[in-house]
Amino acid sequence: MLYQLHELQRSILHPLSRLAGVSAQAYTNPYSPLSYTPFSKRVAATLDLVHRIGKDYHKPDFEIAHTTVAGEEIPVLERVIVAKPFCRLIHFERQFPQGMKRPRDPKLLLVAPMSGHHATLLRDTVRTMLPNHEVYITDWIDARMVPLTDGAFGLDDYVDYIKEFIVTLSPDLHVMSVCQPTVPVLAAVALMASENNPIAPRSIIMMGGPIDARRSPTSVNDLATEKPLHWFENHVIYTVPHKYPGYLRKVYPGFLQHAGFVAMNPNRHITSHYDYYLQLIRGDDESAENHRVFYDEYNAVLDLAGEFYLDTIRVVFQEHALPNGKWFIRGKPVRPQDITKTALFTVEGELDDISGAGQTQAAHELCTGIPKNRQQDYVVPGAGHYGIFSGRRWREQVAPKISDFIRRY
Repeated sequence: MLYQLHELQRSILHPLSRLAGVSAQAYTNPYSPLSYTPFSKRVAATLDLVHRIGKDYHKPDFEIAHTTVAGEEIPVLERVIVAKPFCRLIHFERQFPQGMKRPRDPKLLLVAPMSGHHATLLRDTVRTMLPNHEVYITDWIDARMVPLTDGAFGLDDYVDYIKEFIVTLSPDLHVMSVCQPTVPVLAAVALMASENNPIAPRSIIMMGGPIDARRSPTSVNDLATEKPLHWFENHVIYTVPHKYPGYLRKVYPGFLQHAGFVAMNPNRHITSHYDYYLQLIRGDDESAENHRVFYDEYNAVLDLAGEFYLDTIRVVFQEHALPNGKWFIRGKPVRPQDITKTALFTVEGELDDISGAGQTQAAHELCTGIPKNRQQDYVVPGAGHYGIFSGRRWREQVAPKISDFIRRY
């Protein structure tokens, strides 16, 4: 019922939001007499803020049309390599002109988180790695857009997807997982190693993920452990309304995840929106645009398949099945100690309030089959969760270390 009430609220707010947006333009357009009235900037700023609070936010584009290789601007084509019901594997294909030698850059699979936001959250990650890598990314599909006839999607299915993508892109592949997928990526590589599969990534880079969520637990971890699993099933899993292709599918709605994101730092978001209001009044267009770009991404959320969400709560946060050595996928044990051919690099943010200190580093203790000289760890000074894969610290401190690590193997 909550999902239906949310949709009703959106249907009521949508026309009001559109009206506010149009009215704001009437107070800023130089051809409109209203733009010359007293307090026009304040009125326009208020209406614009109302418009953005009430509008619908759809999945953004990656907007990566070019990259620079050896000082030359190279067009980039976004091409779907594999299309599955819950995910598209995308290649950012660099279109080298005729006569320019194509560099033999390493292949990098970016496994984007399925935790509420779209894969476009890693736009800066992709853009930074493109000049020196062949970059692929998992573009997860909004579960409300997947018909029931396409079947269920649980954590085991997620691991199967990763295994398939690794096989598709091998040999000579490097895999980088950001946040939530560190656990299923480690499981996928471990299962392939246990099966004596000759295909193995050359390296895995794990960034800010809950390999062992018992270490330095955050508010996210506490929420997942303070309630029994049936509480989550009864209170946060809802049925997709009839207006979407995934009608009747059980999902964890994106709007609930978004509310959780905002609740973690409500004062920061209130301050940010007030600052945006002042920027509009002052005519600080650059800062206002930066605000819009950030929140266009931040407010665009997707639904998670209900079985995947519940599996993750149970396996990762309540049973700690991976570090306890008690995780079985389709009857096969997940044994990170069987990984021997793949190098391991973990990255954590010093101030990460989502994946606490040591949670990702725990991978080193589990992967005992990887020689110590093929393992590396980096804690990014002053970085929060998003700072390890986006922004100045990512570009200047983290990305160069990852590129060096990849090229070493």
